[in-house]
Amino acid sequence: MTRSLDSLTEVARDFDAIVLDQWGVLHDGTRPYPGAVQAVERLKALTRLAVLSNSGKRADVNLDRIAAKGFAPDLFDVVMTSGEALWLDLTRQGKALSLYAIEGHPGDAAVWAKGLDITLVDDPTTADAILLMGLPENAETAAYMAILNATGALPVYCTNPDRASPRAGGVTVTSPGALAHTHAEAGGRVIFYGKPHTAVFRAVADALGAVPERLLMVGDSFEHDIAGGHGAGWSTAFVEGGLHTARFANADRMETVQTLAQEAAAPPPNFTLRSLS
Repeated sequence: MTRSLDSLTEVARDFDAIVLDQWGVLHDGTRPYPGAVQAVERLKALTRLAVLSNSGKRADVNLDRIAAKGFAPDLFDVVMTSGEALWLDLTRQGKALSLYAIEGHPGDAAVWAKGLDITLVDDPTTADAILLMGLPENAETAAYMAILNATGALPVYCTNPDRASPRAGGVTVTSPGALAHTHAEAGGRVIFYGKPHTAVFRAVADALGAVPERLLMVGDSFEHDIAGGHGAGWSTAFVEGGLHTARFANADRMETVQTLAQEAAAPPPNFTLRSLS
């Protein structure tokens, strides 16, 4: 049974840490949601906090991005991203790779690759693998799908499994996961890093030194946050005012939560709340 909350402070002391998604929970990609900064400050007084984001960038870059939106860096005990998880994995493997990068902004991949034995190439046919870490805003995805299709034999490291991301004004944009899933369904080899895959949840739990039963995942995606948290053995809280904002307009909240869970083939969340504020 999903319990409706006015605020996460109602249950914060029941957990050793609360793990927050970034887009759709803390901010809309442009600015923090109203009251979100103050909500995080109140939660920090009650328990430890972490951020777990399907971002292709490194954790320190995302912490800087969060701080630029008004969240003090010391509010979070751990920041983990899917890009960080891949970077750590490649560090452990210690092998040289040539990668063709699909990135949100020119230079993102170069920043991400620092410290690794990685060569970034301009021609995908000369690469060992494709790094799918981001898409430019309002990108025409057909061109990027053509690249993936033309290099179908190469593995694709997808460090943002999200199919869509929320933006200001209730707008959603296509995210790299949409391309990666389409490519995988067509027979391409895709290696996903990030939610809902259990490894990234385990990495956060290890960094926090907490057992799954004492962790709460807070997010706006049933496919990634709710299903992923449930699969890792965590409790989950769904934020209605993110990716699915439009679905809650003039609709019964609990019925909509149940419908969204069914559509995503995800378990219902333990908790639901309108926003983090």
